[in-house]
Amino acid sequence: MYGRSLVALLVLLCSSPLVDGGKVLMYPKDGSHWINMKVLIEELHSRGHDITVLRPVDSWYIKAESPHYKSITINSPTGYDKESFGSFITTMLNMRRNGAYLWTRLSLEYEVMKKWYQLNKQMIQMLGEMFENTKLMQGLRDAKYDLVLTNPGVGSGVFLGHRLGLPLVLDARWTIHIDDGHQVIAPSPLSYVPIPRSELTDKMTFPQRVKNVLYYFLNNFKTWYVIDSNFTPFVHRYFGKDVHYMELFQAADIWLMRNDFTLEFPRATMPNIVYMAGFQCKASKPLSTELEDFVQSSGEHGIIVMTLGTLVEKLPEDVAEDIAAAFAQLPQKVIWKLKGKRPSTLGNNTLLMDWLPQNDLLGHPKTRVFVAHGGTNGIQEAIYHGVPLVGLPLMFDQHDNLFRMKVRGVAEVLDIATVNKDNFLEALKKVLYEPTHREKMKTLSNLHRDQPMKPLDRAMFWIEFVMRNKGAPHLRTESYKMSTIQFYSIDVLAFLLACVLVIFTFFFFAVAFLWRIMFSRSKAKKE
Repeated sequence: MYGRSLVALLVLLCSSPLVDGGKVLMYPKDGSHWINMKVLIEELHSRGHDITVLRPVDSWYIKAESPHYKSITINSPTGYDKESFGSFITTMLNMRRNGAYLWTRLSLEYEVMKKWYQLNKQMIQMLGEMFENTKLMQGLRDAKYDLVLTNPGVGSGVFLGHRLGLPLVLDARWTIHIDDGHQVIAPSPLSYVPIPRSELTDKMTFPQRVKNVLYYFLNNFKTWYVIDSNFTPFVHRYFGKDVHYMELFQAADIWLMRNDFTLEFPRATMPNIVYMAGFQCKASKPLSTELEDFVQSSGEHGIIVMTLGTLVEKLPEDVAEDIAAAFAQLPQKVIWKLKGKRPSTLGNNTLLMDWLPQNDLLGHPKTRVFVAHGGTNGIQEAIYHGVPLVGLPLMFDQHDNLFRMKVRGVAEVLDIATVNKDNFLEALKKVLYEPTHREKMKTLSNLHRDQPMKPLDRAMFWIEFVMRNKGAPHLRTESYKMSTIQFYSIDVLAFLLACVLVIFTFFFFAVAFLWRIMFSRSKAKKE
């Protein structure tokens, strides 16, 4: 009996995959970004890696206790808590719906800049306290982590990784500049690479290229006001006067980019950019009995799913009333994530929920349309499951994401400031009954799925690659260390121009000298 048990144990050990677990230090960004990071954490944990998550005391989604990671709570607030950010979102929505377009647009830009300035100032203050906390920093060094995995939408993890001298992997879409990550490390000619939020494509007319250049300068101004004033003094203090804060981002080993070319327009990329769009997407699971019964009751008409993401739980009452009235006129059943007052115009075909299993509903064969705010996660899940969209973008990157879906013919997009029962119903009917939206989304879904490796497996490979090789400097360009003059070869052009001028000058004086000699000889002969 003992011998059989020993043999069984040996067979089990031999058949089990060998796990060489690494130690990962994570500094995530809160909100919907944490949902993505959590997927990576769970997969890393399942592969035998040890994960430690740094979280501020006012974390919104990031819990202190988890079976998948250990946490270290920093006793300094970031201002990114649910209450303050929820209040900011409400203010933004109200501003969008009041005032003339130009004034509203300028006011919104100012409010976003002001909010981001405050958040960055608070974050830098918190990070300074961390760096001055000798016990904390020594503990992080003694832990012997293999890498730092962080989001470049906040600078904390990037600066911490460099302070600890660890390899750096970024879970990226946007950076602290509120720009697409490509803008930081990849060539981005303004002639065919649209600036984020410009709502332009890679095929621009002359006026559109003018608009793109203007957006570029506007972004630079916002960067100077919001980012430079906070980050430059901090980086000069802790990393040296000759270091620009963006160099620390550009020095990351791997950028795990949460998009691909079903969402992105064709553009130049870099060897250390790894595309993992849709890594959080998966096959749908069965719905609860009650929800499945409601879905099946839709018959041949199918269902509509509506949610506006994690940040927006309530809508202005008049907007909710109009949306509910539009839904009530359709034969489809509707599942709508909405908190707050129940609209009086709500039809019998609509089910309100505080939370809904978004991925499982989008993967259900009876789902016909997804009404969404345009967050990256929702867009990618819609692409993965082949569900066309009606978009209600609210803020940040949502307009940009839905604009790209509209250009590809898979979405109808409405403005929250002008949405009403009639135009919302018209958009729904277009997507429901004109087959091109669904056909084009199915094509997009097939393109997204047609790849040799699952996006999550690709992300895991490169994270573990950095662990095994203690970085990936061979994939990283060193161009970020060059000055603007060197990068654009202005010094080389100046040198070549100087050489041409010297040669031209020499040639001119040589010709003039020869001309004088010939003239003097001719004059002598005549005399």
